[in-house]
Amino acid sequence: MTQAPIPGYVPLAEVVRSGMRESVHYGAVVGLSPVGEIAYARGPVHDPMFPRSAAKPFQALAMLRAGADLRGSSLAIAAGSHGGEDIHVAEAERILAAAGLTADALGCPEDVPGGTAARRAFHAEGRSPSRLYMNCSGKHAGMLAACAAKGWDTDDYLDPEHPFQQLVREAIEDMCGEQVAHTAVDGCGAPQLAVTLVGLARGVQSMRLSPEGTPERSVLEAMSTHPEYVSGTDRIDTELMRRVPGLVSKVGADGVLVLSAPTGETVAVKISDGDAELRARTLVGVTALRALGVDVEPISDHLTTDVHGGGGVVGHVGAL
Repeated sequence: MTQAPIPGYVPLAEVVRSGMRESVHYGAVVGLSPVGEIAYARGPVHDPMFPRSAAKPFQALAMLRAGADLRGSSLAIAAGSHGGEDIHVAEAERILAAAGLTADALGCPEDVPGGTAARRAFHAEGRSPSRLYMNCSGKHAGMLAACAAKGWDTDDYLDPEHPFQQLVREAIEDMCGEQVAHTAVDGCGAPQLAVTLVGLARGVQSMRLSPEGTPERSVLEAMSTHPEYVSGTDRIDTELMRRVPGLVSKVGADGVLVLSAPTGETVAVKISDGDAELRARTLVGVTALRALGVDVEPISDHLTTDVHGGGGVVGHVGAL
C-alpha cells in the first residue's frame, strides 16, 4: 500500500436543509485559463488522485495512436461511460465486429444497464447480465480494436505491462505533462493511473487545444458531437454537452469531473467523499467555469442542487 498523508481537502459545497447546514462536501478543484495558467484553485490540486473514468479521453487517444479505426459515435463511446442502452450495446458490438471479435473478448465484468429506462427494460424483458451492458464496454471494445490493429495479443490486454496499456501510460504522461504516480485496478478491470488534479485538467486542455484533425482534438470533438454515446439519456454528461455546444464533460467515479469549455477553459474536480449522489461535483465544476469567465447561463441551474424532503424542495446544495 502506498503510504501518503491524507490530502488537505477544503470545503467546496454545503448542504442546507430547512435553513440549517446539514453537511459539507470537501474536495479540490482547479481551473485553467485558455492559455493553461492555473487561474482558480482550491484544495490540494497538486496531490495524486485517480481520475477514474475522467481518464477515458486519454485511453481513447491511445486507441487512435495504435491505429484503431474509431470515429464519430464509435470514438465517443470509446471515451465514454454509457448507460447500457440499446444504442450503446449496438455500438460496442460494431466496434468488436469491425475488429473481427465478439463480446467474448471483453475483459470487463458482466453488468446490468446503468441508465434508468434501460435498466427498467432489462428487468421487464428478463434479460441476463452481459459484459456489453457494463458502462465501460465501449472503452474495452476500443482497446481490443487497437490491439487488433497492431496485431497485439487480446487475451491479456488489461495487463499493465501489455503494449497497449503502456501506450495509454505514454498518452497520459504526454498530455498531462507529468509522470504517473501510481497504478491501480479500475472498476472495469483496466489499469487506472494516478495523476494530479492539475495534470488531469492540463491533459484534457492539451487535447482541446491540439490542431484540428489531430487524434487528440478528434477525441474531444467526437465526445461533444455525440454526447449520448459518452453517457446516455437523462445523464449529466449528456445534458451538459447538449446544452452547451462544444463543451466536453466527463464524470469519473468517486467524485471526479472534468469540464472543458469550447474556448479552452478547463476545470477538474475531486469531491473527497466520493459524491455518490452526484449532488456536489457538477455545481462545483460549473461554479469554477463561471469564475474563469465562461458563460454558464445555459447550465446555470446546475450552480445549485435541490434538497428534498416530504415530497418537496426543502433546501439546496451550493458552493462555498
